[in-house]
Amino acid sequence: MKVLVAGHICLDITPEFVSGNLECLVPGRLYDMQGIGFHLGGAVANTGLAMKFFGADVKLTGKIGSDLLGDLVLKQLEDYDAAASMIVDKDSRTSYSVVIAPPGIDRIFLHQSGANDTFSFEDFSEDAFEGIDLFHFGYPPLMKQLYINNGDGLEYLFRKIKEMDIVTSLDMASVSEERAAGKENWDSILKRVLPYIDFFVPSVEEVSFMLDRKKYHMWQQQAADADMISLLDIEQDIKPLADKAQEYGAGTVLIKSGAKGMYCQTASQAVMDNIADRLGVDLSDWVGRKHFEYSYKPDRILSGTGAGDTSIAAFLCSILQGNSFERTLQYAVGTGASCLEDYDALSGLRTFAELDEKISAGWEKNVF
Repeated sequence: MKVLVAGHICLDITPEFVSGNLECLVPGRLYDMQGIGFHLGGAVANTGLAMKFFGADVKLTGKIGSDLLGDLVLKQLEDYDAAASMIVDKDSRTSYSVVIAPPGIDRIFLHQSGANDTFSFEDFSEDAFEGIDLFHFGYPPLMKQLYINNGDGLEYLFRKIKEMDIVTSLDMASVSEERAAGKENWDSILKRVLPYIDFFVPSVEEVSFMLDRKKYHMWQQQAADADMISLLDIEQDIKPLADKAQEYGAGTVLIKSGAKGMYCQTASQAVMDNIADRLGVDLSDWVGRKHFEYSYKPDRILSGTGAGDTSIAAFLCSILQGNSFERTLQYAVGTGASCLEDYDALSGLRTFAELDEKISAGWEKNVF
């Protein structure tokens, strides 16, 4: 099966601070640094390259500028033989995030959306979808041209994809209410878009912000400084969000719930049969399932970078291989846990065979 992973891509630039707790950065003061890291970020890099790691035949398409940062993005993608389908726009700037993370202080992000804000269906080449069986798109809340005008661009994109009889998958991104994207009516946007989505794979924070803002605010108040997800009840809090997404037309809904795990609510017989026929796999045990898969405990925790994106990569690749519903969710949460064990999104990943071995050996689950 051939996969096209598209959407948001950026370059993460991370200055490496010398050990020591810095309570603040004082203007005019010189700080000694240890080095600097340049890593690919966004759904295209994290999910797309993870799917390549799991053996999928993947094309990556994101939009960058014809500039120095764009050259760095292409160079890193070339190392994975994944740069050929990128869109280079001489009139745009490459998106970047400067991650300010002094020891002992929560991270500060300086972000430029750049070319992501102008990305639209018209940017794809005429042969972009030739032979494609699965289309995964990530982070439209960080891509202005897709969410403005009540999501006209996003709805048009997925409508055109479904007209090509391609299986579709959509991941979201968190936005604050202070940003332009946070002021959009995401309930209305998703009502337009979800009828074209076979696999809707947001986080619980993202989907609650978009589909039940009142409850999202209530959870924030209840959590205060604690982890909001740890307070959520599966039946009363998470399942209703999947119900609403399916009422709007989504097929299978997978809600990432951080260290707690993942909730999956699958599509009807007709929808799953159509996907199975399109992909040439057996999904007979996927019909009408509702299950929360608790996460595995990572051997160590170094960084959360890309954990959600790579878990979705495992989820989709397992479906492409025709694996069972239960094993697919185990691969997804196992990949999320593995990703935490290294600093970047890919270095900690385990193959499905390695995950099988660790699960069979009694990999311990998180308990809430």
